[in-house]
Amino acid sequence: MPDSALPVPRRLAYAVGHFLNDLCACMWFTYLLVYYHSVLSFRDTSAGLLLLVGQIADGVATPLVGYESDRTRGCGSYGKRKTWHLIGTISVLVSFPFIFNPCVGCGVGTPQWVGLIYFMPFIIVFQFGWAATQISHLSLIPELVTCEHAKVELTAYRYAFTVVANITVYGVAWLLFHFQHAADPSVADHLSQVDIPVFRDLALIVLGIGAIFSVIFHLGTRERVQYRDETGEGHRLLPDLSSSTRPLLLWKHWFTEPSFYQVAFLYMCTRLIVNLSQTYISMFLINSLLLPKKYIATIPLVIYISGFVSSLALKPASKRIGTTMTYFLGLMPILGFAIWVLLDQQMGIRVYGAAILLGSGSAVILVMSLSMTANLIGDQTQSGAFVYGAMSFTDKVANGLAVMLIQGLYPCRTLVCCPECMWFYHVVMVTVTGGVALVAGFCLCTMIFWPIRIRRHYSSICTYSSITLTIQFTGRLRRKCLLAGGLLCGQV
Repeated sequence: MPDSALPVPRRLAYAVGHFLNDLCACMWFTYLLVYYHSVLSFRDTSAGLLLLVGQIADGVATPLVGYESDRTRGCGSYGKRKTWHLIGTISVLVSFPFIFNPCVGCGVGTPQWVGLIYFMPFIIVFQFGWAATQISHLSLIPELVTCEHAKVELTAYRYAFTVVANITVYGVAWLLFHFQHAADPSVADHLSQVDIPVFRDLALIVLGIGAIFSVIFHLGTRERVQYRDETGEGHRLLPDLSSSTRPLLLWKHWFTEPSFYQVAFLYMCTRLIVNLSQTYISMFLINSLLLPKKYIATIPLVIYISGFVSSLALKPASKRIGTTMTYFLGLMPILGFAIWVLLDQQMGIRVYGAAILLGSGSAVILVMSLSMTANLIGDQTQSGAFVYGAMSFTDKVANGLAVMLIQGLYPCRTLVCCPECMWFYHVVMVTVTGGVALVAGFCLCTMIFWPIRIRRHYSSICTYSSITLTIQFTGRLRRKCLLAGGLLCGQV
């Protein structure tokens, strides 16, 4: 579909398709550790183990879902991407409420390992559903728009609603904490089991809101249905003849592409910065800066509002200086945040200024990394879901292992934060932002010398009725399209 044929209402309908995922991911990364550790009184390693299980389940599910999403046809004429999106949405809706509710049937004397076994199945189902929704939604970008700037714009639309989703979660959380204190002024400023209803109500509210936006996505987004040949590969009913000079890349061909590894590593670094800072910002605020619990709602809110503002300038910036340089500019405020946290150990309310830097930089690098992935795929939409799944696999596994490593290094052996943990979370925030940003900058330098593009040549599959022909692409061969009785291939 040409970019001009995708009006603003259709773009908005597409952009809200990830809203439920964004709402749940916000709660998952921001409140999972603090909820299980400070509210349910799980040990720090047990809370980290639950997050690791979820990340590994997500990491395994994403490439598998991507592969199946590329090769399956979908449910009738509904479209394969939207079919997988619907499966994922249902899985999230039925599993997520149990994650932020206490173990049913467990009491004070119940061993902690029972709670771990109870929560793991719900976490695995949730992560499968989250992966199915994410990969199918991302895979629609190269199919809905074709030019680079249109992909950046559509990704920016998508990220804008990601920001709105995070603002919604933190806004509702702030209201729930505020009403809790207004109803009972004796409630302490630190988290405890008395806050269980707050997190339960928050989970149910975000699920209700997300379900509404998922319905809007399915009603307002149209996916082009593909037919399938004998090789199992999908083809559009109306082929894009302008792209017929390109080789056809199957999922296995991507492993021989250097750019595939460049983008995957950069995307992994981006997600480490965004997700780990989001995961440990609550711990940092409560344990290092000793701020009241309402700050775990207001500071993340400031982060995502600043991210929303910075995302508005992404399209003109990337159009003028390119995605690579725009990503580099996004790293600057993140490094500024890390230096600020390192030097100012008693930030107090100055943490709002640091939060603005972190939010604005995180928005830029996240949108640009997704745009780079879309540019890498280009018109190879037949294997696009696998590429997104592979990118997400590196992200999820790296995040899970990083959280488990950090939790294992936690210096205190009690549920209450000891003096050593105050400095510990300072180091964590500096490392997951500034340290990873330096590594991402090095990876970005490789893209300056070796730009993102497909460098190798492959075999393309052409079909005529039941006859399958294989054409080898070498160098710069010219091809012409022979349209005769269904035969769509040829070269001279």
